[in-house]
Amino acid sequence: MTTEDGPLGLSPAFSGEHAWCRDKMMMSKELTDGVPLPAFFRDGGFQRAIDRYAEISGGSDRRAVVSMWSLYYFSGLSIPYLLARRLGGQTLPVGFEEMTIALEDNGLPRAFGVPHAGTIESEVETESFTAVGSLLETHLGEAVMRLKTCGISAKLCWNNAAVYIDYALRLTGGEPSGGPDLPLFVRGHLPDGGVNPFCGCVSYLDEEGEKIARRKVCCLRYMLPGIPSCGKLCALPSQRNPQ
Repeated sequence: MTTEDGPLGLSPAFSGEHAWCRDKMMMSKELTDGVPLPAFFRDGGFQRAIDRYAEISGGSDRRAVVSMWSLYYFSGLSIPYLLARRLGGQTLPVGFEEMTIALEDNGLPRAFGVPHAGTIESEVETESFTAVGSLLETHLGEAVMRLKTCGISAKLCWNNAAVYIDYALRLTGGEPSGGPDLPLFVRGHLPDGGVNPFCGCVSYLDEEGEKIARRKVCCLRYMLPGIPSCGKLCALPSQRNPQ
């Protein structure tokens, strides 16, 4: 089946301006070069991907290389998941143990595969903690645990995930990009009482009459040659160059 945007994707939400998500998340059986995520991290695939991206990017600081790699990982994972969840009421199966990953030639994540199309909920979830619940409980912690073995902190990993989650939640929930801060990034504890790793990761501040988003921890992209600054979003005052 096809639509005016091309082949029908994993979710009805992957259409129109969001059709690009079809190339980022699909059924595992359609991702023919996909590798199971546990094996990818366990059997050296991740290390080879980082080596490849370091070679192509010219990055000499491995922390910066891993951090940039994780930005592609978290964006390709969280944005499609939340678009499907919030626009289509569809909960995709994003458990770390059951997904696959495929890479670009430069070693960066290209696409994720999921085992099936998930479930359709009776109501579209609007509360931010609930919207990210399955993603947080079944995937993000596992990914962070593996990413930090390459020398970047867990706080940096969570902040890299948070910026895309904030973007996707605002895109799908009608919240303006200028705030107020979403509950997910304000409350210190999760609904189950556990520590909220997203607390404080993204804040919206008044700066010279403008409401701007600000990271808590710098993503280190300034250490990579040719990578533009993230501007006012950056946690480091010295790196907030005009875009």
